[in-house]
Amino acid sequence: MRQTWRWFGPKDLVSVDEMRQAGVEGVVSALHHVQSGAVWAPDEIIRRQREIAVMGDGAPSDLSWEVVESLPVSEDIKKQKGAWREHIASYKTSLKNLAAAGIEIVCYNFMPVLDWTRTDLAWRLPHGGTCMRFDYADFAAFDIHLLKRPGASEDFPAPVVEEAARRYAEMGESRKAALARNVAFGLPGAAEHLTIEGLKAHLDEYGAVSPERLRRHFIAFLEEVVPVAEEIGIRLCCHPDDPPFPLLGLPRIMSTEADYAMIMQAVDSPANGITLCSGSLGARPDNDLPGMMRRLGARVHFLHLRNVRRDTEALVGSFYEAEHLQGGTDMVALIAEVIKEEARREAAGRADHSIPMRPDHGQDILDDLKRRAQPGYPAIGRLKGLAELRGIMTALTHPQYGLAR
Repeated sequence: MRQTWRWFGPKDLVSVDEMRQAGVEGVVSALHHVQSGAVWAPDEIIRRQREIAVMGDGAPSDLSWEVVESLPVSEDIKKQKGAWREHIASYKTSLKNLAAAGIEIVCYNFMPVLDWTRTDLAWRLPHGGTCMRFDYADFAAFDIHLLKRPGASEDFPAPVVEEAARRYAEMGESRKAALARNVAFGLPGAAEHLTIEGLKAHLDEYGAVSPERLRRHFIAFLEEVVPVAEEIGIRLCCHPDDPPFPLLGLPRIMSTEADYAMIMQAVDSPANGITLCSGSLGARPDNDLPGMMRRLGARVHFLHLRNVRRDTEALVGSFYEAEHLQGGTDMVALIAEVIKEEARREAAGRADHSIPMRPDHGQDILDDLKRRAQPGYPAIGRLKGLAELRGIMTALTHPQYGLAR
C-alpha cells in the first residue's frame, strides 16, 4: 500500500514540508480553483506538480502528484442539461493532459449537488478535540425548516421530524446560519460553495431525475470517458456517496456493493474502477468493507482509510468521524484484504499492484485546534491516523509474523 496525503494546494494550512515530515510517499491533489466543466490546462497541471516538488526553503520534497482528487463531474453532466456534451469533451481533454503529465489515477464522484454532507464541522469530543459529524435530526431541521423543501417532512421518520422541530425552535440565528453553512459546504477547497438559494435551484432541476435516470446518465458518462482513459493509461475510480443514503430528495446511486458491481459490469474495463472509502461506505451497517475489498478488489484503484462511529444500526442515521481504529469498520480485517489483493496483483504481473491509500479525515487534536485547516483535514489528526494504519500494515506484512505473501 502506497501511503499518500491529500493536499489542497498552496493555500492549504498543512504545508509540503509537513507532508514530508509525516513520511508520506505521494500526494493527492486537484486544481480546486478550476470550475467544473472546464479543461485542466497543461500549464496548470505542471504548476501544481512543481508546487508539490519543493519544500519551503526550495529543497526537493521528493514528493510527486500521484492521484487526482477530484476531477469533478459537472452538474450539467449529471443532469444531462445545458453544456453537458461540451463538459464531457473537456473532461476527456483534462484526462489526456493529466496522462501527458504522468498522472495515472483520477478519483471523482457522481453525487448530485453536494460532494459530502455534514451538519457539524467541529463537533466537540469528550477528550476536547473536535471532528465532523452528521446529525440526522439536525439535518432534518435544515431540510424541513431552513431549506423548506416541499415534502421534506415525508422523507424522515415521525420521531425525527418531531425532534427536528424541537431543535429548530431552540436554535438562535447564529446556529441556523452555521447549520446552513455546514450542510452547503460541499467539497473542501472547491471553486464553488453553494448558497441556500443556489441549492434550491439545483434541487428544482433535479426534481425529475430518478435514481434510474441518474444511473443511466452515469453510464452514458462512463461510456464516453472510460475508453479514453483506458487508451491513455488512466485509472478512473469513483468515490461512494457520502453519506451513502438519499438526502434532500436527491438520488444516490453509489452507496452499496451492488451499486458498484452494477456499474463495473455496465462499463466493463479495468479503467472503470473504485475509490474504496471505508468511512463513507461504513456509515451504512449493511456495507461489509473487508468483503467488498475481497470481492471487488481487482478494480479498487484508490483507498480512503477512515472510520465513523454510528449512533444507530439503522440504515440511515447519525454518525461522527471516529479515530481510524475506533469506528464501526474493522480496519485490521480491511487492510488484510488489501494486502491479499496486492499479492494477487503482483503474482499476476500487474504494474498497479501497490494500491495508493490515504488516511482520510482525522480529528482535530493538539495544535490542530489552533491551525483550523480544511474541515476533516488536520495535520496531527491525520498523522495520528496514518501512524496507526502504518502500524497495521507493518505487522500484517512482517516476514515472520505477517500474512503469507
